[in-house]
Amino acid sequence: MIDYHAIIVGGGIAGIESALNLANQGYRVLLVEKEASIGGNMIALSKVFPTLDCASCITTPKMSEVAHHENIDIFTYTEVKKIEKDGSNFKVTILKKPRYVNEKTCIGCRKCEENCPVYVKHEYERDLGARKAICIPFTTAIPQVAVLNPADCIQCGKCYDVCPTEPKSIDFNQNPIEEIYNAGSVIMATGYTITPVDKKKEYNNGTFKNVVTSFQFERMLAPSGPFGFVMRPGDGKTPKNVAFILCAHSRDKSLGIPYCSRVCCMYSIKQAMLLSGAVPLADITVYYMDIRAFGKNYEQFYRNAEAMGINFVKAKVAKITEEANADLKLYIERIEETGKPDTVVHDLVVLANAIIPAIDHSKILPIEIDEYGFIKQEHQKDDPALTSIPGIYVAGVASAPKDIVDVIAEAGNAAMKASNYINSNLKSSTEKIKQGDK
Repeated sequence: MIDYHAIIVGGGIAGIESALNLANQGYRVLLVEKEASIGGNMIALSKVFPTLDCASCITTPKMSEVAHHENIDIFTYTEVKKIEKDGSNFKVTILKKPRYVNEKTCIGCRKCEENCPVYVKHEYERDLGARKAICIPFTTAIPQVAVLNPADCIQCGKCYDVCPTEPKSIDFNQNPIEEIYNAGSVIMATGYTITPVDKKKEYNNGTFKNVVTSFQFERMLAPSGPFGFVMRPGDGKTPKNVAFILCAHSRDKSLGIPYCSRVCCMYSIKQAMLLSGAVPLADITVYYMDIRAFGKNYEQFYRNAEAMGINFVKAKVAKITEEANADLKLYIERIEETGKPDTVVHDLVVLANAIIPAIDHSKILPIEIDEYGFIKQEHQKDDPALTSIPGIYVAGVASAPKDIVDVIAEAGNAAMKASNYINSNLKSSTEKIKQGDK
């Protein structure tokens, strides 16, 4: 007997697409996400390249569809601790982290958040904005259930006092819960994170306030961002001379990341174009080693940015120092010209951080991974969803850096492979699955 036809690890766009593809075929699916909401990195983006469509407008309807689908159960704020092969099926051990809020009774009214007196850095805003010690992760989060962080809580009890539900949804006595579920197949859609701003000592290990990561700048550009407009984090001034540094951490053997992160060129060009619209008088310079515009209409997107007046300089930025007024001095080597060192000054610097795996896959299952921690694709060119374990498939950036178009295509492929595997191992999938609420 199995609990679910498929368990999908990761609730980003890859996991969501895989879940919908399987659920629409009638399979019972469990979607497990370690964060407090599904949506992954894509829900935090401002726009997507090369169309400049609203990222939230694409992602939010899919999040809602997953949440309301009769064949999909969602566990958020839940980590997968172990995946074990059990014949042709799989035993998946999960750990539900305590929210200290009852998910079944919370109505998402945000009164607890409004009355909480504690402000801390907001992870969703990449530490640029502030959140309360108890809050709903972001406006369009699914589920709309608050999370209390005990490390930030001062135990004033105000959230409990204002909670309108009866019994109270605030539950300070919650504990982690470990459970085991049996699945016919598993899809790994664990996604990615980016290298931190302090990855490179030549860029002063992240101590300069006006050097930001690509994701921090993404949130600055977003209409729902922490500031509502683009500004220098160090002093709140509108930037007048902005530098984008491509390959800031990628293609660098000294950092252990010799590979190209594949989307950095295009998302940096997108950000430069959006900045040009938000701050029309700003001088914008992109420092690059190579522009890799490989996808449909990507080259034209790059040429459009040039036509807008964005300055592209083929150079490697070797070092960054800070001036007395918090401007940044860049020490560069111009690749196409003399090759001699040069210095330029900018008032805001945006790094194109490298893409790295979001989790250590080897800790939860004995799957083959490559030297960089990504899940190894057994047949990358002709069957990218296959892994070293039959019945476990990979989708999205869990296997390598890629753009959203390829992520969605691979998610559909992984769902198809999982469907074929389930059908080949169960005589009657609908009869073999356990019934009842999960």
